[in-house]
Amino acid sequence: MAYEIDEQKKVGLGLIGFGFFFSFLGVILFFDRGLLALGNIFCLAGVSLLLGWRSTLQLFTNRKNYKGSVCFILGLFFIFVRWPVVGIILEIYSCVVLFGGFWPSVRAFLYQIPIFGWILQYPIMVLDRLLRN
Repeated sequence: MAYEIDEQKKVGLGLIGFGFFFSFLGVILFFDRGLLALGNIFCLAGVSLLLGWRSTLQLFTNRKNYKGSVCFILGLFFIFVRWPVVGIILEIYSCVVLFGGFWPSVRAFLYQIPIFGWILQYPIMVLDRLLRN
């Protein structure tokens, strides 16, 4: 196996999954502040365990990622002061800025999943076929 996942990375992936679940549940339940905060804590702990403490610190303190780091901290702040909609918008923006470099790898991985990859590629194939005609 080219890339093995040790126990720490498995726990990190699990925490990220729980973080997404609690964040989704918090949004579905009318932006429940407690669930959103719990989701943020789980996601942050999961990313720290998955990447490692030093890499996580470098990710948040990298010069080109300052905008994303500040937006993430402001998003947490707005969730804690009972403005969850503004906090979620800022956190979504911060995730796009911070993890923007990972999207090509994620897309390549998702395209390799048997049925899900075909569903993701289908609109691109149809658009390509329409542009040829």
